[in-house]
Amino acid sequence: MLLCRGSKDRKSPLHMPCIGTISPAGLPRQRIMILREVCKENRFLRFHTDNRTDKISDIADGAPISVLGYHPGAKIQLRLSGTARIETDSPAADKAWQETSLYGKRCYLANPGPGTPSPGPISGLSADLEGRKPGAEEVLPGRSNFAILLAEIDKIEWLYLAHSGHRRARFSWDEESGNWNGEWLVP
Repeated sequence: MLLCRGSKDRKSPLHMPCIGTISPAGLPRQRIMILREVCKENRFLRFHTDNRTDKISDIADGAPISVLGYHPGAKIQLRLSGTARIETDSPAADKAWQETSLYGKRCYLANPGPGTPSPGPISGLSADLEGRKPGAEEVLPGRSNFAILLAEIDKIEWLYLAHSGHRRARFSWDEESGNWNGEWLVP
């Protein structure tokens, strides 16, 4: 599956899909996020985020979410939708933090937090952390800012682009049967 490969292969075009949420004011927001895990059995995608970002307020437990990815080599567009939740203090969040590289953990040390206005371009990292790999002890304070975004997918639209004629299908999760139902669509 292309999405599974996207969660493991940094060079895959599906490693960084576009994530869409809706702000508390009802405004649509999109951002690129790194796909960290795909669990087909539970129908979820996992992303990492800083719990000080505006997407945290967008995603209450069960908030709508959309995921858009395109793989130019395969000529396949994937549009997924479902509901999302944020976890900060859970076994899954702890495991994700443990598996994150020291460079990845360094991102959660930004001070002030993401989205804070600044008089100029800054990373938010202290000068002694910029440009170098931090030690394990140095990144520990970042754990309090780390969260995982879990998207439970209930709809998938697949579009294959071809000169001979595009093909499109939609898959919807049926809660009662515990199965995906699919249908062909006119592209």
